[in-house]
Amino acid sequence: MSRIIKKNAAHIITRIETLAGNLWWSWNPDAQNLFASMDPLLWKATNQNPLKILKLLAPERRELLESDEGFHEALSAVEKHFAQYMAAKPWYQRTVKDGANARIAYFCAEFAVHESLPQYSGGLGVLAGDHVKSASDLGIPLVGVGLLYRNGYYTQQFNTDGSTKVIYPQIDFADCPIHETGKTIDVLIGKSSIKVKIWRQDVGRVSMYLLDCNVPANKPIDRDLTKHLYGGDREYRIRQELLLGVGGLIALDALGIKPTVYHMNEGHAAFAALELVAREVKRGTEVVDAMVKVRARNVFTTHTPVPAGNDRFEPKLALKYIAGYADRLGISTDALLALGREDEANKQEEFCMTVLALRLARQCNGVAALHGEVSRGMWTKVYDAPHAGKVPIGHVTNGVHSETWLAPEIRPLYDKYLKPDWISASPSHDPWKNAHKIPPDELWAARNMLRARLINFIRTRLAEQTLRRRGPVDDLIAAAETFDENTLTFGFARRFATYKRAPLIFSNLKRLSKILGHPDRPVQIVFAGKAHPKDLGGQSFAQEIYQHARENGFVGRVAILEDYDMQLGRMLTSGADVWLNNPLRPQEASGTSGMKPPLHGGLNCSILDGWWPEAFNRKNGWAIGDGREFKDQKKQDSYDANCIYDLLENQIVPAFYSRDRNGIPAKWVAMMIDSMKSVCQPFSTHRMLGDYVRQYYLPAHRG
Repeated sequence: MSRIIKKNAAHIITRIETLAGNLWWSWNPDAQNLFASMDPLLWKATNQNPLKILKLLAPERRELLESDEGFHEALSAVEKHFAQYMAAKPWYQRTVKDGANARIAYFCAEFAVHESLPQYSGGLGVLAGDHVKSASDLGIPLVGVGLLYRNGYYTQQFNTDGSTKVIYPQIDFADCPIHETGKTIDVLIGKSSIKVKIWRQDVGRVSMYLLDCNVPANKPIDRDLTKHLYGGDREYRIRQELLLGVGGLIALDALGIKPTVYHMNEGHAAFAALELVAREVKRGTEVVDAMVKVRARNVFTTHTPVPAGNDRFEPKLALKYIAGYADRLGISTDALLALGREDEANKQEEFCMTVLALRLARQCNGVAALHGEVSRGMWTKVYDAPHAGKVPIGHVTNGVHSETWLAPEIRPLYDKYLKPDWISASPSHDPWKNAHKIPPDELWAARNMLRARLINFIRTRLAEQTLRRRGPVDDLIAAAETFDENTLTFGFARRFATYKRAPLIFSNLKRLSKILGHPDRPVQIVFAGKAHPKDLGGQSFAQEIYQHARENGFVGRVAILEDYDMQLGRMLTSGADVWLNNPLRPQEASGTSGMKPPLHGGLNCSILDGWWPEAFNRKNGWAIGDGREFKDQKKQDSYDANCIYDLLENQIVPAFYSRDRNGIPAKWVAMMIDSMKSVCQPFSTHRMLGDYVRQYYLPAHRG
C-alpha cells in the first residue's frame, strides 16, 4: 500500500510541477489558490513559489494531498483551464491577416513576471513582464530575450537608523519556473569568447530565452557577468549589454528562431542592431544599404527623459569591446563611434546606447504622449532636425496587465456586474465602461475590504521587520496598532530615484501632522521602494521617511515597508484609496504604478507628468499643480508640496469623509467609477500591445 501511495503521490507531484512550469499561473487566481492550499505557510515563506513548496513539502502532507478528492478536483479544473487557454484561438490569429509569418524578438535587460524569480529592479522590468503576458493573452508571435541573474537585484532591509542594508540573494534555478534548453553558445565579448547557457521561461503562449554565463568552463570574471542586475562598473555594464544584444541574437540562431522584427526595449539591447548590420554586410550588402535594411525591421522604445539615464561609455572603453565591428562593417573606428554620438563630428563625446538604437531603428517611440514630446526635443541632433517636430519619434503610452495586478477578492464583484466575459483578451474590449452598473454600496464595501486587507498586511510586515532587526517590544506593539481600517489611506510605492521625490509630502511637518492627525478626518500614508544599491541619494530618502514614521505626530500614521517587490506592489495598489505620485516634471517617462489602483476603485493624486496628463479628466482623481515648471528646484518643491496640502485639506479629505445617510461617500464613489472607466482599459497592456502591433510591429514586419 505504501508503494502505491508513493507512486500516486509522485504522479500528482509531476502534474503540479508541469502546471507550475508555465507562469500562466501567475495571473490565474484559481491556480494560485491551488498551490497555496498545498501548504499556506510555505506559500508565504517561499515568496509564492510552487516549485519550492514541492521541494519543502513534508512527506505526510504529500500523501494527504494525494488522498484529498477536493484537491484532485481543483487540480483537474486548473489543468483544464490551462489547456483551454493554450488551445484557444486568440485575438492576433483571429484578426491580423497580414502578420501570420511575423515573429517579434523582444529584448530587455529585466523582466518582472513574478516575485518568485526576482529578475527586475523597477518599472522597466514590470512593464516588460506585463508586455509578455499580454502578448500571450492576445496571441502575438513574440519571444522574449534577456539575461538570467543568479543574484537577481537585491533584497532591501532597513538598519535601526533607517539606512539601507543591501543583501544579494543566491537564487537556486532548480526552484524556479525555468527550463534548460540543452543549448550552449559562444559569445565574443571584446577579445574573450564566453560560454553561455540558454534557459527558457514559459509565460503562457510566449517563451522567453534567458542567457546565463555561470558555466564552469568560463573564467570567474566571465561567470560573474550574469551575477547582478545593474551591478558593477561601466565596463561590467558594456559587457552585459553586448551579451544581451549580440548573445541574444546568437541564442535565437541556435534555437532556430528567425525573427522578422526586433524590438529593443530601452538602449541596453542596442548592440543587437549593430550585429544585424554586420551580418547584412557579410552577406554582401553595402554598409549604408545594410543600415537601411536593418533599420526597417527594428523597433526601439526609449524609457528615460533624463539625459543621465541613457547609458554612455567613454570612447576608449567602447572601442575596447566593439572595435571589431569597424572591420566587419568596413568603416573606420571613428565612423563606428559616430553611430553612438549625437554630434557625429565630436570625437570627445561618449558613445551612447540610446543614440545607437535611434540611428538603427526606423520605428522609435516614447512611452507616453508627453514623453514622446520630450524625447523629440532631446534627440534633434541625432536626426539633424531643425526642430523637435521633425524628429521621427512617436509614442505608445504604457499600460498594465490587469489580471496580474487585480486583487482576487474583488473579482466576484466584476463577475457579477461587468459580464459577459469581462476578462476577454482584446486591445479594444472595454468591460469597464459598465462600471456604473456596480451598486455604490457594494463598490464601497469592496473598497473597505481591500483597505482592511492592506492594513493587516502592513501590520504583519512591520512586525516582521521589527523581529528581523531584533527591535524592542514597544515597536512590535506599535506595529500591531499601526494604521486604521476606516482611515483614508495613501500609497506611495516605486523605485526611489531622487527625481521621484518620495519625501516631498514632509516639506512642512507641522502642516502635514495636522492633516494626518485630524481627530475626525485622519489620513495615513504607506511608503515602499528601493533605490539603486549605489544611489545614496535615493537611499537617504528612504531613511528620511523611516525616521519621520517614528516621530511624534506621525507614529501610527506613516509607515515604510522593506523590500518592495511585485507582491508588495499588488497589496499597496489594491488597498490604497489614493495613489500619490510627485516626480519632477517632465522626468517621469510614463510610470505604471498609478494605473493599478483604478482596477480596485483607487484614485490618483499626481503631478501632470508621464501618463497622467492623458488620463486626468478632473473627475477621476486630482492633479498636483497645473503643470508649471520652475528652474529652481527648491521653488518647485515648495510649490508642489503646497499644492498637495491644499488638495488634501480642501478636496480629498472632505470628499472621503462626507457620507450620505447610508454611510457612503457618494462623491467619492462617483470618482471611483469614473477612475475605473477612464483608466482601466485605455491604460492596459492589451491596448498597448494593440498599438504596438498596428503602429510598429506590422510596419516593421512588412519592412
